[in-house]
Amino acid sequence: MKLNPPKNSLFGVLLRAPWWVSLMVALMLGLAAVAVLPDSLKAVGALSGMPFIVIGAMAAWRQRGRPNATRIEQTRQAVAAMAWPAFSKWLETAFQRDGYTVQRDTAGVDFVLTRQGRSTVVSARRWKGARTGLDPLRALQAAREAMEATDALYIGLGELTDTALPFSKEHRIAVWQAPELAFFLRHQRLEAR
Repeated sequence: MKLNPPKNSLFGVLLRAPWWVSLMVALMLGLAAVAVLPDSLKAVGALSGMPFIVIGAMAAWRQRGRPNATRIEQTRQAVAAMAWPAFSKWLETAFQRDGYTVQRDTAGVDFVLTRQGRSTVVSARRWKGARTGLDPLRALQAAREAMEATDALYIGLGELTDTALPFSKEHRIAVWQAPELAFFLRHQRLEAR
């Protein structure tokens, strides 16, 4: 069974927060219960933080291996300092390490990835843009349809505009920004080449 509480509920927020936040809430509830409740209820009150311990454990499990804020910022800076040839080589090496067959500069996209019978078109050339609008995503979707690719991936450090975000969700275009790049490129050195 997979627990997916509503996004804005207390438990939903705590699942996305660092795992230790839930443990702090549990500790504070337990200490408050011990300090305030009569002796006959202190044990029960101390256990009132148990759901937060469970949420903390779930958050820790989900967050294992994810880069911290420092690593994300280091990746953002290194990637932003790169020229296209270095960045594209960096991506190609990482895709190959993950078992993809990589074709470069094919039919209007930067990469075509193939693995286990699935193909993914990748657009990454505008990775330094401060904001990504609808045009690059439309071009990527058109290339995906023309090539009959299974998936589409857009890589860019900037945020998506208010029109681009719903378009990416509607057409199931994966968007990688600094956090996803930091995770994907976690085994590579961070210096700009």
